[in-house]
Order: sequence, then structure tokens, then C-alpha cells
Amino acid sequence: MTGLDTENTPTPQLHLQNMTANDFQLNSDSQRSTPPSRCRGPFNSIKLFVLCHGMLQLAQLLVSGYLKSSISTIERRYGFSSQKSGILASFNEVGNIVLIVFVSFFGSRVHRPRFIGGGALLVSLAALIMAMSHFISGPYQYTDHISESKDDDSGLCQLESSFQSPLSNHSCTQQESHSQQGVFPLLLLGQLLLGIGGVPIQPFGISYIDDYASKRNSPLYLGILLAVTSIGPAFGFMMGSFMLRFYVDIDKMSKDQIGLERKDPRWVGAWWLGFLVAASFLFLTSLPYLFFPRQMPKEETGSDATEPRAEEEKKPLPDPVQELTLTQFLKSFPCIVLRTLRNPIYLLVVLAQVHLAAMVAGLATFMAKFIERQFTQTASFSNMMIGGVSIPLAVLGIVLGGALMRRLSISTRGSALMCTAAILMCMLTALPLLLLGCSTQSVTGVYPTTQNGSLGCSAGCSCPTETFNPVCGSDGVEFISPCHAGCMTKVQDNNTIKVLNYTNCGCINGSHALPGTCGSNCEHLLLPFMVLSALTCFIASFSQTPSYMMILRSVRTEDKSFAVGVQYMLFRMLAFLPAPVLYGIAIDTTCILWGKKCGRNTSCHYYNMDLFRQRFLGLQVLFVCGAFICFLLSLLILRHRAGQQGQQAEQRYTVVNGVKSPDNNTASKELQRMPA
Repeated sequence: MTGLDTENTPTPQLHLQNMTANDFQLNSDSQRSTPPSRCRGPFNSIKLFVLCHGMLQLAQLLVSGYLKSSISTIERRYGFSSQKSGILASFNEVGNIVLIVFVSFFGSRVHRPRFIGGGALLVSLAALIMAMSHFISGPYQYTDHISESKDDDSGLCQLESSFQSPLSNHSCTQQESHSQQGVFPLLLLGQLLLGIGGVPIQPFGISYIDDYASKRNSPLYLGILLAVTSIGPAFGFMMGSFMLRFYVDIDKMSKDQIGLERKDPRWVGAWWLGFLVAASFLFLTSLPYLFFPRQMPKEETGSDATEPRAEEEKKPLPDPVQELTLTQFLKSFPCIVLRTLRNPIYLLVVLAQVHLAAMVAGLATFMAKFIERQFTQTASFSNMMIGGVSIPLAVLGIVLGGALMRRLSISTRGSALMCTAAILMCMLTALPLLLLGCSTQSVTGVYPTTQNGSLGCSAGCSCPTETFNPVCGSDGVEFISPCHAGCMTKVQDNNTIKVLNYTNCGCINGSHALPGTCGSNCEHLLLPFMVLSALTCFIASFSQTPSYMMILRSVRTEDKSFAVGVQYMLFRMLAFLPAPVLYGIAIDTTCILWGKKCGRNTSCHYYNMDLFRQRFLGLQVLFVCGAFICFLLSLLILRHRAGQQGQQAEQRYTVVNGVKSPDNNTASKELQRMPA
């Protein structure tokens, strides 16, 4: 009966309901009601979106920073060269460069929250794929692997029997086919998916916040995201510092079965653990985006309510990009790029930023490795120095640079002067870094003189050519293995399989040696190096905000979005993609002893540390000099333009045909109105 009564409701009530709805729509400008219940849901809040997006960006950059912190460990685990590691570190930019062009085209045509969530899920999958390399590669086998048996004499000098290599030809073939061949392509696939998944996260998120946040709160929200973007890599390095304290095969063996110390050059930390943590974090932070609407009510604040209604209801100008088809967009994009690059100030500032970005990309990838080798530190400690010192100071420099610009209301020419001065000071602090270091420690048969074949004192020991188990003799001389030192016996810990001492060493004065490297004896220079390095990062970051303001002020208003897009595209093409590879090639040229495994080269065992320091830090100085030249040229061009405009204004109000200007103050007023 109730259903029949509803169907037979008199039509005047229906008309009354329609009139009420229309009346509500017509009078919405003068009488605001509470939004419908569906609009009051938690996912219709821009504040919640900002919170979720901050957590997502933190998780995304956590993966990127963690990979940089683990790159030297992955290199040692799978025998990659530094060039190969550089390719791996920058391969995520390949997918990013290919798809970043389409972000400005799609804009608000798509459901941005769902695209962000889908990209985050893809990044989570990429992190899982990279961690999968550990599970398909089997246990970590290093040379002179110590057996659990106390009677195992592998790695020692054996005079009466030919020494059997720890890895037979059969095991080498099996290991090569099942683990080594598939690891690098799998890591590249993970990096490729990481770049593709990260494409929509930041640009779609920022545009979504800018569309639905109030005019008063929008800068605050974007500032929060910028801060998270800055500290995300720092968290990645700190997590790397923690995870690399654990042995790589902690899931496959007990603590008593681990025969290496963290300072052993063969130590490999649990690099894969961080990717599992980051993948879980990314998965959780991606889920809320499936529930955010495509459009949400515009945020209102108390100040917005006091503004004139006409100003509040003013519609933004239509985006010309959204009116183009995909074919029209692709055809017009090269023309817009060329038109933007014809602006000399824009071009010079972007090139300066490219130099600085290339420097940062190379240092972030290999600085931990440099600290490990130059100052004989663990990978965990090196990452803690970068994540806990260098990156926070760089973030502080960015914040102070922006605050200084706001306080002094610096003009475009003042921004160029500020950038030039900051990079000049950065050069002065970077140059002394070339002198803070030590030469390679004395390694018999390797450095300072290379000797092929066995040493005379260990010629009868039948030492395998692929062995690498460095020991430090009591006389301070290092050998690449106890066999090469002529050591006949060893002393092991009663509770574990760790070696405490090697004895009866025929090549050592004192006849005993300790496991591990002697080190470069440069630990005392670590503190001044970190102080100067952190100071360099702090000063260089002062140019971040003023250089961005120069870009925005040097292009036409309608080209600003394209200018920023082209800027980031050039960053990836000219800096983030080639720089790690370039640094890796420079590092490989300083290697004096390559590792051997199954008849092929692996990662480098010993570097010429003088050349390593000069070429690695020399590239940093080179990029800083390039940025300084670009900023200086932009400053000179701006001064020249200001001088020309000043002369034109003076000529307009000076004596013309013997007649003076009726108002002498007009010229000065016009000069004051001229842009710097």
C-alpha cells in the first residue's frame, strides 16, 4: 500500500519539489545552504588530499633515495661496474621522459586522483620487482667463503696440494645462468616502472590542490608538499643506513653463520629489505586515491567569505592546451619549446640549473661510495652522513633563500645577482675538497706497483687468481688474501665462524695478519670533508628559489606552464639521465684491480684514490663552474637591458632640439617604474 500511495502522489507536490530545487539553484548566490551529505564526506576535503599526497610523495621519494643509498651495495653484490650502476640509477628517467610531455595535455581531462593512485600502485610494484632480485639470485657467495667446519683451510697457503677454487666450473655456469644474467634486466624493469608510475603523481597532485584549495591556503599546501619533496630522499638514505647494517642473507642463515664484519670490503647489507618496506608504504598510501572524487567543492575560508561575491565567482581563463586535440598538441609542442628556448634569460637559467642538477644526481648516486673508499667507512655510516647532514642543510638553504627573497623583495636582476654570488661562494668551498684525501694504501702486488702472478714468498701456495679476502699484516702492508700473504693457519671465534687472526704468514714481518683492509688512514680528514661538503650544499641551494623566480618572470604569462614543463624535461634529458652514467665512467677509469668471478670482470676491488678523488670531485667543480658562467651571463644581459631602457627613458625626457622637458621629475618616475 505504501508503494501505491507513493506512485499516486498528486502532481502538484512534484511541481512543488521541482520549484523548490530550481528556487534553491537560482538563489544560491544570496542564500548558502549546507552541502549535500555526499559532499560532506571525508574524501571531499582538500586538507585530507594534501595529507594523503604528502605521505605518497614521501613514499615515492623514499624509494628513489633508498636506491641511491644502496647502489654501491647492489654493485658489490652482483659484480656491477660503476658505469652499470650509473645506468641502473638513472634508468627511471627513461619512462619519465617519454610520458612527461603528455601530462600537460591531459591535465583535467582525466580523473586525476585515480591516475595518481594507479601510478602509486605501479611504483609499489616496481619496488617489489627490484626486491625480487634477491630471492631469485640465491645465497651470496664471496671468495674464500668460510665453511662452518673448523678444519676448513680454504683461502690459506697450501703447499702440498693444488688449491681448489671455491667455485667450480659447474657452479659458475649454474650461477651465471640462473642468477647473474636475470638480475640486471629485472632491476632495469623495476626502475622503468618506477619512472612511469611517478609521472602523474606530482603534477596531477599539485594541479588538483591548486584547483580546489582556497586562495589563502594554496601556498601553504604547496609549501608542505615542497618540504616533503625535499626531505623524502633524506629518509631514504637514513633507511638505507639502517637496513645495510643487516647481512644480505639474513633470511637464509642465522647470525652465527655470518663470517663477515661490517667493515669487511666484501660485506653486503640487506639492500632488499628497504624496497619491501617502501612497497608496503606505497601500497597503503595509494588506496585513498581510489575514493577521492574527480571534482570536489572549492575550499572556503573566513577571508574568502568576506571577499566580493563577483570576485569569488569569477571563472578562470580557459586553458588553451585543454582545447587542443592530441595531434594538435604534439604538432604545436616543438614550436612552443623553440619559442621558449629563444628567450636568453630562460635558456641561461635553465642551463645553470641543469649543471647543478647533474652535479646533484652524480653526487647522490656515488657520494656514499666515495666516503666508503676514501675514508674507510661502512656503507651504513656513509648513508647516515648524507641523509642526516648534507640533505637537511640543502633543504635549509632552499628555505632561507626563499625567505630572503620575500624579505628583501628582490627583483629579477637581484635574483640573478643572488644566484651568481651563491654559486661563486660554492666554488670557493668546493675547490678545497680536492685536497682532502689520502692515496691508496700499500697493497702488495697491486699498489703502488702492480705485479702479475704470484709473489716470491707465496709462489708455492697455488693461490687462485679470483680470490679476494684482504688481510692487513702486522707490518701495516695489505694483501689481497691470506694465501697471497703466505698464511698457513687461522684462529676462529669459538662461537661463530668469524676469523680472528691469521698466523704463520711467510710474507709478513711479524708473521700474523688481521682480516680486513688496512684502510687509507684518512679517518681524521672525514670531519673537515663533511663540513665543507655540507657547506657547499647549503650555499648552492640558496640559488634554488631565485632561479625559479627568474624563469617565471622571464617568460610570457601564457607560456609559464610550458616553460616549467620544458624545464623539467631538460632536467631529465640533460642531467638526471646522463649524469650518473658519466660519474660512473669517471670512477671506472680509476680502478687498478678488477674483481674476477667465473672468468669475467665484476666490481672493482681497489681504486687509485688520488685519481678517484680528483675525477669524482673534479666533475662537481666543473658543473659548479658551468652554473656560475650561466648565471653570470644572465646577470650581464639583464644589466645591459636595464641600461638600454634607462637610456631610452632619459632620451625621451632630455633636451630635444634645445627644448627641455617641462617636468624633470617625469623621467625619474618612469625609471622607477621600469622592471629591473
